[in-house]
Amino acid sequence: MKSALNFYKIKVVMLFFTLLASPSFFGQGNLEGELETSLVRTHTDKDLQWGPCPSFMPEGCTISVLHGNPSKNNVDVFFKVPASYEIPEHWHSSAERMILVSGELHVTYEGEKEQIMKVGSYAFGPSTKPHTAKCGDKDPCVLFIAFEEPLDAFPMVLKE
Repeated sequence: MKSALNFYKIKVVMLFFTLLASPSFFGQGNLEGELETSLVRTHTDKDLQWGPCPSFMPEGCTISVLHGNPSKNNVDVFFKVPASYEIPEHWHSSAERMILVSGELHVTYEGEKEQIMKVGSYAFGPSTKPHTAKCGDKDPCVLFIAFEEPLDAFPMVLKE
């Protein structure tokens, strides 16, 4: 009887550790069955694939997707514009978490004072809040942006 009780305890402990070791137990597993690998990128990496920005942005703006799918939640991008570039007023469905990795960026959110981002600066942009920006005159601006929701950008309609 005592050995049967010990065997039962061993089975319970093994089951517990099996669940604990399972990534899906904590919600961290990839439900699509693919194993993700770590990733380290800089804005100067030669293998980054840069594509065009939305059509309302002036020529010279490019985006590179670093991680995720732009049509799904949680996508990370580098956003790059030349020096002296003016980013027209626009808004996003998603909140944005940003870090400036190159240049100096002057950002103005609707109803707020202009804020100046220097290399290493973090900024949070609320969802649907219109904003505009201008890159400084010396260097191109590269901004890391983490979007919570699918990537989008909508120009503000000019009022006549």
